[in-house]
Amino acid sequence: MTIAEAVETAVPGSIAGWEEALDALHRRIARRFRRAEARARARRYLRGLLAPLERKNGWQLAEHLGEPGPQGVQRPLNAAAWDADAVRDDLRAYVVETLGAPGGLLIVDETGFLKKGTKSVGVQRQYSGTAGRRENCQVGVFLAYASARGCAFLDRALYLPEGWAGDRARPPRPGAPEDVAFATKGALARAMLERAFAAGVPAAWVVGDTIYGGEELRRWLEEGGRPYVLAVPCTHGVWTAGRQATAEALAGELPVDAWSPLSAGAGSQGPRWYEWACLALPYDAAQGMAHWLLVRRNLADPADRAYYRVYGSAETGVEEMVRAAGARWAIEAAFEEAKGLVGLDHDAVRRWGAWHRHITLGLLAHAFLVATRALAAEAEKGAMARWPPGPCRRCGGWRGRWPGRPRSCPPGCAGPGGGGVTRRRRRAATPPAGRAGVRRSPSIPRR
Repeated sequence: MTIAEAVETAVPGSIAGWEEALDALHRRIARRFRRAEARARARRYLRGLLAPLERKNGWQLAEHLGEPGPQGVQRPLNAAAWDADAVRDDLRAYVVETLGAPGGLLIVDETGFLKKGTKSVGVQRQYSGTAGRRENCQVGVFLAYASARGCAFLDRALYLPEGWAGDRARPPRPGAPEDVAFATKGALARAMLERAFAAGVPAAWVVGDTIYGGEELRRWLEEGGRPYVLAVPCTHGVWTAGRQATAEALAGELPVDAWSPLSAGAGSQGPRWYEWACLALPYDAAQGMAHWLLVRRNLADPADRAYYRVYGSAETGVEEMVRAAGARWAIEAAFEEAKGLVGLDHDAVRRWGAWHRHITLGLLAHAFLVATRALAAEAEKGAMARWPPGPCRRCGGWRGRWPGRPRSCPPGCAGPGGGGVTRRRRRAATPPAGRAGVRRSPSIPRR
């Protein structure tokens, strides 16, 4: 079941139940808004982000909500008095409450927001993973939480290039904050992880792409005893056997029997199979902890490799490392969902505060959809347990709540759920023998 289907069907319950759940979520954040009008506007904005609109900018949201112009829709972003960071904290608590699990993962990644102009805060020509090349865009750094129940975002930060935040001798550009200094993407990730750890988010691993596999972030995680699986480039240097070599060179020297085929998790077309090798590294670690270099290579093209630095319990198996490394792709799917379903990249704001407000409300709407999907899946699983699917003994067709199958037997079948004649139905429709059509004589009293 997709997120959209979960919202449309609102399992368990009807659309009214879905609206009640959204109202409950809005009550969580209502205290962050000083005025009743701003609270109501935030509720309408969330409802608009969840609407089935192709674009979710100010004009289209206003039209959907029956307003004459975009001013009212944009008021919660530009003028209303409320604390976006406090709502971010409510978002984190909501995600942990609905998706939290001891084996969860914290995933750090970035995404680009393509722009045509140059007035929006943080815009310049820079690499965007969304486009796969350098484009005129904003870049946001995000922290997501993934568990068996789903993946949703906990935190966000807009990356300000040095041209926007680093030159203090020049007046700040319009829309840029005066009190925000330049920070690398790794520093932004560390700040978000600090907030998550301080809030007690249950996580077994910290996972990230090569941008976040630098030594500074890794050292900080090690000092805090936080296990991680962080991607590193092929030129990453490591010490082993008394010499330093690049990760690429070490992988090329591994024998054939060092590689094992393992699945990195389910993808859109089934399990994602790769060959994996793990090499222990002789680095100092806390008691009971250890370092490894994990290497992944493509089954079809062995020269296509990816490299990961791993820090965790010395008892950690390769399968657990592979599971954590493969789970990083959950944030890619979450980006696609958030942009496609709740218009995360449909904003038309230019200022620092407005960007964070729109992104925060968008992430909250996305988290609501993910939580709805998790509840829908659990409800469907419970229904399947009460009425397990299987072939009907009479007609051979499938019955029960089964994905892609009918929910009952064919109408003419005499089995459970069918409309055919069964022995019980025949008895119920036939009067008892010897009594059908018999009329009692009025002279004989009834006993």
